[in-house]
Amino acid sequence: MTTDARTPDLDDLLAALNAGETIRGGSPLHAVMHECSQEALAVTAELNASYHSPEEVRSLLSHLSGRAVPETTTLFPPFRTDFGKNTVFGERVFVNSGCTFQDQGGITIGDDCLIGHNALLATLNHGMDPAHRADMEPAPIVLGRGVWLGSNVTVLPGVTIGDGAVVAAASVVTKDVPANTVVAGSPARVVRDVV
Repeated sequence: MTTDARTPDLDDLLAALNAGETIRGGSPLHAVMHECSQEALAVTAELNASYHSPEEVRSLLSHLSGRAVPETTTLFPPFRTDFGKNTVFGERVFVNSGCTFQDQGGITIGDDCLIGHNALLATLNHGMDPAHRADMEPAPIVLGRGVWLGSNVTVLPGVTIGDGAVVAAASVVTKDVPANTVVAGSPARVVRDVV
């Protein structure tokens, strides 16, 4: 968090989020987050409003995230995010339609990942104390290389999914997933090895 008198900006917000700092409801950093949300809503509205070529989709995602999205990344709209500035796509990533990324806490998607229809990746929790319910507690999601998330999977804040793991459709992932395992259920649990 900034300690000087200047107004915080996106860089300050990202530094605080990536350090795992709680963003207090009504704080200057919270205001920056809301400004970024308005930009994300505008970009995703454009993305989802009509057909775009794969190159145009990547261009919009690059604009949304503020960094170049690899040419090998494919995303099928519609796509929703309320931030967009803290997602990193690896090479040969495929994101199917209907996905939602709440990426304030950071989402890292490794090379060769497949993300199924309507997957939800959420990186924020709210304070449990009702007096601080507007406070946001970020925690990153990391998908290792070659991860496959089935349709309607939900991944909660702070989860790392190991290389080659598979998350079965409709699972809710609440804790780290070991590499090369298949998890299923709510909460997701290991049901077998990949091979």
